[in-house]
Amino acid sequence: MVTLIKNGTIVNEGLSFEGSLLINGEKIEKIIDVSTFADKNGYEAAINSINADKVVDASGMHIIPGAIDDQVHFREPGNTQKATIASESAAAVLGGVTSFMDMPNNNPPTTTNAALEGKFETAAATSMANYSFYLGATNDNMEEIRNIDTSKVCGVKVFMGSSTGNMLVNDEQTLERIFKESPALIATHCEQEDIIKANMAAYTREYGEDIPFRMHYKIRSREACIECTRRALDLAVRNKSRLHILHISTADEIEMIKEARKANPLIEGEVCVHYMWFNSNDYPKYGSKMKCNPAIKAPDDMLAIRKAVKEGIIRVVATDHAPHLKEEKENNYTKAPSGLPLVQHSLQVMLELAHKGIFTIEEVVARMSHGPAECFGIKERGFLKEGHFADIAIVNLTLPDNYSTSHPAYKCGWSPFEGMEFSSTIVHTFVNGEHVVENSALTGKRNAKALEFQKR
Repeated sequence: MVTLIKNGTIVNEGLSFEGSLLINGEKIEKIIDVSTFADKNGYEAAINSINADKVVDASGMHIIPGAIDDQVHFREPGNTQKATIASESAAAVLGGVTSFMDMPNNNPPTTTNAALEGKFETAAATSMANYSFYLGATNDNMEEIRNIDTSKVCGVKVFMGSSTGNMLVNDEQTLERIFKESPALIATHCEQEDIIKANMAAYTREYGEDIPFRMHYKIRSREACIECTRRALDLAVRNKSRLHILHISTADEIEMIKEARKANPLIEGEVCVHYMWFNSNDYPKYGSKMKCNPAIKAPDDMLAIRKAVKEGIIRVVATDHAPHLKEEKENNYTKAPSGLPLVQHSLQVMLELAHKGIFTIEEVVARMSHGPAECFGIKERGFLKEGHFADIAIVNLTLPDNYSTSHPAYKCGWSPFEGMEFSSTIVHTFVNGEHVVENSALTGKRNAKALEFQKR
């Protein structure tokens, strides 16, 4: 099928220009720049001469590469009452996210290559967006890590300091081996468990079970993140590892990453949208709806994170999408689980920050599409280029989208953005050339594929 997307503003690799884009089958065949013609008549004649099966008029809208989310928890297998690959990937494409990488802390955990294959099979049958999955590291699955297929598995997830279940890697010799021998990128959750436990004990003595949610960032403190990130960076520098530190939440971690990169340029980092939208002053208003791990920190940390993203020090922006049921989140502090559903609204949040002048749309595209593609070495995605897969979002930056009239597709049915009006709307989404979202609604079509990664 040949699809012409015409007369939009194309955003790619730091540039925005008026033009059109031709999709042939699953890939971008041609990008047509108005400025390459002598006059508008020549451009219009060229567009009108194209024999397309379908034409999408993008006048007044921006055509951008689909976002790539490198950190989601779609809860399948094991917690499908909260989410499924089908439900959350549908939410993703409604939000202009065309590819995701899913975490291994499922039930049972994804700590073997056989378990990974099961998730790939489920995604092949049900996912609306392109997909890959992390293998979870444990203290005793080094052989599984060595045997990863790095052409399809995005990385190894290491819970270095704090985790649930059996996925905490706390054996120093095992950590050393993982950082030395992993054939794939190592993605770390960095929070120091002993610091968190000591803080939790202190606040439990003070408040009992009724700990105020505003204490969350004191319990899962800056020090817990900084200490664990320091350990990860030391391991990566010593072993020249491909390290990707997830959900950075403090200013200090950014400075530490900058310094460590001087010794090991393979070190990367990721920031999630909620650490740039909320800060510790918001806990009294949102309570459990902004309880996540690592905790959302102070205003100064939020500003430092925004600055690092704008400057490209951190070049990956994602979500850590982690849905829980409403009734679970309504519990008191000690029982309310950590995690927020975000993947449907992450691009809109970043565009809202652009609307406020914090980022440009070119920077949003660089951090949500280009950066993840480069960091993970994803083949033929993350850019609007001829010959690349047609993973595309078309956004209207001046058409408001009210949360109350744009109900979330998350299976859990809620979001921390309830009651908010975004300045922009995700109007169309294409995945591998298939028009999966049209006029902000699912079309029922699906053409998702497993992501492919360059050998390194």
